[in-house]
Amino acid sequence: MIEFHLDRGSGVATYLQLVHQVRHALRLGALRPGDRLPTAKEVVAQLTINPNTVLKAYRELEREGLVVGRPGLGTFVERSLGETSMSDRVRLRAELVQWVRNGRQAGLDQEDMRALVATVLGDMFREEIA
Repeated sequence: MIEFHLDRGSGVATYLQLVHQVRHALRLGALRPGDRLPTAKEVVAQLTINPNTVLKAYRELEREGLVVGRPGLGTFVERSLGETSMSDRVRLRAELVQWVRNGRQAGLDQEDMRALVATVLGDMFREEIA
């Protein structure tokens, strides 16, 4: 089951942080169809937030077709995101870890690496469209 975390200084609305974390877990395969999300009561107890915030996040995920609420049972993952195999994810993560190590050794900080990755991603997706 997913465990939510909040970054209260991020400027991102709390419900969106929850939505983003579920999407992220779906992309990485940490959540799969049939998995139950924590109840609103569990999330409220863990994060000390308003129950309506959790419900708003779950409604957004339901609207996107990612989860489905089952009265009396909970909220369950309906579909996944990303179709990459677990072995490919493991391999790519290891390669990325090595890339980050190389970047740190070259003197890049976290923001430098983010900027570089964003630039490469933008370039690659523009090439695909052209």
